[in-house]
Amino acid sequence: MSWSSWWCEATGRPALTPASVMPALPTNLSRRERQIMDAVYRRGRATAAEIHRDLPDPPVAAAVRTLLRILEEKGHLRHEKDGPRHVYFPVTPRSVAQRSAVRHLIGTFFDGSRAAAVAALLDESERPLSAEEREQIAGAVRRLRAEEK
Repeated sequence: MSWSSWWCEATGRPALTPASVMPALPTNLSRRERQIMDAVYRRGRATAAEIHRDLPDPPVAAAVRTLLRILEEKGHLRHEKDGPRHVYFPVTPRSVAQRSAVRHLIGTFFDGSRAAAVAALLDESERPLSAEEREQIAGAVRRLRAEEK
């Protein structure tokens, strides 16, 4: 029995799972909420004014602040005070959100086929892959073969 399992059993507290400590990833957000989350992920941390500038066809600043509050209530964002400003940051780490978005994209548009998704990404490019990009892809394939994934 692991220490954490023993502790949970001894104290009567539930085990901590990723789902219990991290909110669901932003999958059922409105278009504008998604745009705000995208802006925050791009920047890492952002003020309401920075987010407002990043939005396409932005609403009034008060609407952005209201949406930020809603996203905090939903558990997707947090903020810290920086003088008179609030600086917002995502609750879910970028790497976790990336994996979730990729899984959603593959499941929705490529019937779960990673190969079809990769082929579409390679075919869609407006420019040829650089030598560095080709080596990154080759390295990923070598790693997957070695791990037999």
